[in-house]
Amino acid sequence: MTKPTLADLDAFAVVAAERSFRRAADLIGVSRSALSHRMRHLEEQLGVRLLHRTTRSVTLTDAGSRFLARIRRP
Repeated sequence: MTKPTLADLDAFAVVAAERSFRRAADLIGVSRSALSHRMRHLEEQLGVRLLHRTTRSVTLTDAGSRFLARIRRP
């Protein structure tokens, strides 16, 4: 199993902050599809669902909130 990259963690943090794949993708400079695939791959690597996705919103799961807190530590 490969470890998540710093780019994966950064992308997750931007999605979490923006609560939108569209805005996050625009900020990062990738397509929405590529960002969505990256987040799904990150979830597969970690073995846990990080984001609740609907057609209109993106929210963090409990595990996603805990993971975000861990990667934001100084």
